[in-house]
Amino acid sequence: MHPGTPLPLAQILLVEDDPGDVAYTLDEFREHRLRNQVMVIGDGRQALDYLARRGAYHDAPTPDVLLLDLNLPGIDGRVVLDWVVNDPRLAHLHVVVLTASAVEEQMLRDFGLPAEQFFRKPVDFAQLIWMIRGVPRLSIVVDRDDPPLRP
Repeated sequence: MHPGTPLPLAQILLVEDDPGDVAYTLDEFREHRLRNQVMVIGDGRQALDYLARRGAYHDAPTPDVLLLDLNLPGIDGRVVLDWVVNDPRLAHLHVVVLTASAVEEQMLRDFGLPAEQFFRKPVDFAQLIWMIRGVPRLSIVVDRDDPPLRP
């Protein structure tokens, strides 16, 4: 890219099975006027299909950021994380692990799970955006000129 060329908007994949956590996260994104595309998937099997572009997701855009809950039904988030880490096609993917407790977060760090960042739920929007903006090839766009979105 040439200097001054805007970076492409980061595609975000949120893998979360709790409807309350999904609603909270999407409300935060809307409230802060996030313009990036966010895809929501509710279980580990669908997440693997999406990331591998299988079945119903054969033409899905490849995400740039994965917000991954670890406690998922069916295929656990730890299995998804392991698959992502070991798939060279996803080496560019910026992974954010969503965890429910400090104990779980510390256990993951102690075992050396390779996630760039861990976030305790609910997601802190400002911290998440700061972290994603630190990825040199991604752009997160928050509209400040438009009026707030109404539900």
